[in-house]
Amino acid sequence: MNFTPRRADDTATMGKANYPSVKKYMARDEITLKPDVTINEAIEIILSKKLTGAPVLDDERNIIGMITEKDCLRIIIDSAYNNLPYNYKKVSDYMSPVVKTVSIDSNILEVANEFLTTHFRKFPVVHNGKLVGQVSRRDILKAIRELKATTW
Repeated sequence: MNFTPRRADDTATMGKANYPSVKKYMARDEITLKPDVTINEAIEIILSKKLTGAPVLDDERNIIGMITEKDCLRIIIDSAYNNLPYNYKKVSDYMSPVVKTVSIDSNILEVANEFLTTHFRKFPVVHNGKLVGQVSRRDILKAIRELKATTW
């Protein structure tokens, strides 16, 4: 009997109905930032709330970027190498404008595959283009823990 294991890119054909939606496991009350917040304020929020990053939203809750610890590290480069003060800089000056999101309709298998094929630690979850939550690697691990053996 021949058996060919499924590859990570075969998730479209893997029993989606057997896996719960990311909606069940995502965090809903995540901290977000506006693009006009100063970078100093953003760093303070990231540190005080122990975040790895936060989505940047416009007034309609559309995601326009993501600011991470790594993005904030660019401040020291700007200061040291370019001799530029950063006191007046805004989140919009440092955020990553390209954001990988997942749909609220995604299941945990699809999201786990996204985590395995990217370097991201969390994804914003969207519905009709609006932010509704975030899902992290840890959230997916919690989902795996809850799955019954028959699901596999």
